[in-house]
Amino acid sequence: MMMGGVLLAVYLFASAPPPLAEGSDSDAQRISVQTVFEMCFAENAAARKLYTEHIVASGSNVGLKFDENWREAGVEAGPLPALFLRETARSLEKHDLHSRRLGLYLGSDFPVRPSNRFSGAAAEAFAQMRKDRSPRFFYMADVKLHAAMFPDVASANACVECHNRHADSPKRDWQLGDVMGAVTWTYPAASVSVTEALDVLAALRAGIAAAYGGYLDKARTFTHAPHIGEQWPSNGYFLPTTSVFMTALEYRTSKATLDRFLASR
Repeated sequence: MMMGGVLLAVYLFASAPPPLAEGSDSDAQRISVQTVFEMCFAENAAARKLYTEHIVASGSNVGLKFDENWREAGVEAGPLPALFLRETARSLEKHDLHSRRLGLYLGSDFPVRPSNRFSGAAAEAFAQMRKDRSPRFFYMADVKLHAAMFPDVASANACVECHNRHADSPKRDWQLGDVMGAVTWTYPAASVSVTEALDVLAALRAGIAAAYGGYLDKARTFTHAPHIGEQWPSNGYFLPTTSVFMTALEYRTSKATLDRFLASR
């Protein structure tokens, strides 16, 4: 990893300073919330890809199970990729970021769960995004939140097959490459200080770590529990620790996040 990526990782996980006093020189430099959304999306997309390819896909090959009802007692399975995102979102709900909250959810115009159907300004933005597959940045006046919407494309057969056969799915002809929905982020402010931007990124990584840690907690209860350590499912009936998983994520994202952050200055 490049030294810059290492420095960002150190800030996010080990040595983040306390919030600076309002009016300090560092707070004078503002970063647009659009830039923050773009950094968050890239980090979260990398986490989902890592989880989907190296935990779900490889794990399925060695006997690990993944199910939408993974939290229920007696279900010996982990969360599907979309539910992994939901677990990250739940963790973010607990973070108080300067009396603000970073929102994250996965919505669609054909959701399995009716509560995930877009409405209002979000529905209008998604309809436009379907036409050109470009991200949308907009303001939701009714809830006073700035929002960013990024296309969620069907990139794996497992996602397509799951939605096409699900009993509650309103659409049964999804294909690879289809825009199945959108990852949407919300935040109350149009711009943030350097400190706040770093705190948002740290909260996101903590949320991802909590989501993966929740899966490990469930895996430890399995009748035939996988060994949890430094090895990955590609090596056998194993799962990496949260630390190993997050280190792999940091390696994939820290340099790009730092470069984007510096470019915004």
